[in-house]
Amino acid sequence: MSVTSFMRTNARFLSAGVLLAFTSSYGQTFFVSIFAAQIMAAYSLTDGQWGLTYTVATTASAVLMFWAGAVTDHFRVRSLAWIIIPALALACVGMAWNTSIIGLAVLVFLLRFLGQGMTSQLAVTAMARWFVAHRGLALSISAMGFAVGTALFPVLFATLLDHYHWRSLWLVAAALVIVSLPLVIWLLSAERTPQSHAESATTLGMDGKHWTRGEVIRSRFFWLLFPLIIGPPAWGTALFFQQVHIAETKGFGLAEYLALLPLLTTVSVIVMVVSGQLIDRFGSSGLIRIYLIPFAVSFLIISSATSLPVVAIGLMVFGIGAGMQATVPTAFWAEYFGTRYIGAIKAISASVMVLGSAIGPGVSGVIIDLGYSFPQQMIYYSAFFLAATGLVWLAVQEGKRRLPAPQIDVERA
Repeated sequence: MSVTSFMRTNARFLSAGVLLAFTSSYGQTFFVSIFAAQIMAAYSLTDGQWGLTYTVATTASAVLMFWAGAVTDHFRVRSLAWIIIPALALACVGMAWNTSIIGLAVLVFLLRFLGQGMTSQLAVTAMARWFVAHRGLALSISAMGFAVGTALFPVLFATLLDHYHWRSLWLVAAALVIVSLPLVIWLLSAERTPQSHAESATTLGMDGKHWTRGEVIRSRFFWLLFPLIIGPPAWGTALFFQQVHIAETKGFGLAEYLALLPLLTTVSVIVMVVSGQLIDRFGSSGLIRIYLIPFAVSFLIISSATSLPVVAIGLMVFGIGAGMQATVPTAFWAEYFGTRYIGAIKAISASVMVLGSAIGPGVSGVIIDLGYSFPQQMIYYSAFFLAATGLVWLAVQEGKRRLPAPQIDVERA
């Protein structure tokens, strides 16, 4: 089936994934960090204090996500959307009205859990479960929602900040979330029966079985991959979280710096589509071995950049990694651990990723307060990515020997 035919045949289901991914934007770091300067001023916070607040709230979100993410194995996406999307809108309203630091921490927790955590979980788990033969392509298409949000919101809301109070813009965000709800529900009104039951005999993981969450956590294989899971959300989130600081440190205007993000998004979208098709044709093993390298290279480029064109190159290289991040890890979990418990397994990686996104802003903010700028820190984060790549190679070498023989797909959507 061609890409065009696949998209036409499955347009409704794919659109639901795209819209859910897009709606998660309001809880993503790239959106919250747009208001970093205003939040720090309103609550009299330093970079380190704001980063610590963000870290504590996001860590709490990661802990809850570990358990809550598994509900996608038991309830339809449509049923969960009725709860999660309105709750996300209320959290946005809270950001507009709240005046206490404790309230700020609670609201950041809700934004991270409901937006980055659960709304993203709905989008990704649905694609992994609904599609088998074209799982990689489905994941890449739905992930365009993340890409559009990344490209659109920073530039749009940074421009609006010049004309409107930052709190009123959170009310705009709440309205946009609510507007998305009827469309999400309509797109999911003919939601597929979870495919995990249909696939139970065919889509098996290592050792010819479907791995449970407990088995995954106890395996050496998972812990070899732990740095891969936590690295991009930790240091990639820090890159977005510290975008105001980066622009100031390098002497760029914030609007000029944010205007480069669509370049990152363009590259990531192209890589999403290409990587999704490569996964469907060759599997995820080859791509996951090189997945972290673009992050390492991009950090080195941005760290040493003295002009916006060089930063643009670094962000485009980062986009290569971001594009693969949208497809490769989820496809890898399904391929190596099976699909029956994909919701619970994806919840493990999602909680680790949320934890990473908590660590990055907190660590980088504290180090900034100690006198080391984020561009100076990026050299060490690059080294982390390279070290993690070595562990990935060890894990894949071990895991490939344990995979069952090629299986025949019974679902051709």
